[in-house]
Amino acid sequence: MERMIASFFGIGHLRPAPGTWGSAAAVVLGVAAYEGLSPWLVPAGVVLAVLLGFWAVPRVLEGSADKDPSWIVIDEVAGQWLAMSFTVIPLARHGVSILEAWPGFVAPFLLFRLFDIWKPWLVGRADRRGGAAGVMLDDLWAGLFAGLVSVMLAGLYHAVLEPMLP
Repeated sequence: MERMIASFFGIGHLRPAPGTWGSAAAVVLGVAAYEGLSPWLVPAGVVLAVLLGFWAVPRVLEGSADKDPSWIVIDEVAGQWLAMSFTVIPLARHGVSILEAWPGFVAPFLLFRLFDIWKPWLVGRADRRGGAAGVMLDDLWAGLFAGLVSVMLAGLYHAVLEPMLP
C-alpha cells in the first residue's frame, strides 16, 4: 500500500519525467474535482496527500539506498494541489468555472514545475535535508511559492492589464 500511495497509484512509474506526470495527474484530478464535485476537494486533497505522503514515504525509503527515488510522486501531488489551492479558492468563492479561468490551473502547474526543478531558496534547503521530510517539504515549499506567484500574476493581470483591454 505504501508504494501505491508513494507512486500515486503507479503514475510515478511513467517515463520520462515522473514528477511532471505526477503533477499533471494532480492537475487533471483537481480540475475534475472542482468542476464535477466540489472545488473544496482540492485544498482537502492537499491535507490528505500530505498526511499520506508523510506516512508512506518514510516506509518506502526505509532500507533504500536511494533517498529520493524519482518514482515517489505523492510529494508532487501534494505540492501541486497546494499551488492550485491559491487560485481554486478565489475562483470558487466567485462561482467561476476553472475551465473558463484556465490560467487558474495552468499557471500553478507551470510555476510549480519551475520551482520544483529549479529549487530556489527554501525549496533547495528542504531538498538537501534529505529523508522523508526532505522529499515532502521541498515540494510543499515549491507549491507555496507557485501559489503565491500565481496570485500575484492574477492580481497584476486583473489590476493592470485587464483594464487596458478593449
